[in-house]
Amino acid sequence: MNRYSICSVCDEEIFEKQCSALEKHIPDLKEVQTHTDVDGSKIKEYILNNKKISVHNSVYLNEVYIQSEVDLDEIFK
Repeated sequence: MNRYSICSVCDEEIFEKQCSALEKHIPDLKEVQTHTDVDGSKIKEYILNNKKISVHNSVYLNEVYIQSEVDLDEIFK
């Protein structure tokens, strides 16, 4: 599992921008669902070639990050 730290604070705007950027730059990416946790954290889940990618706006960790079964290094260059 790959983990990419996007922002060191919980931020709804950055979370939404990151989701939009992934959707724009990965054509075959399919959104599965968006969850809101009991603490207000949001998780947006995607599938790409049967592999999971999730974007997290974590209140608990105070961070926006991506967890991915796909190597996204090329996208972040």
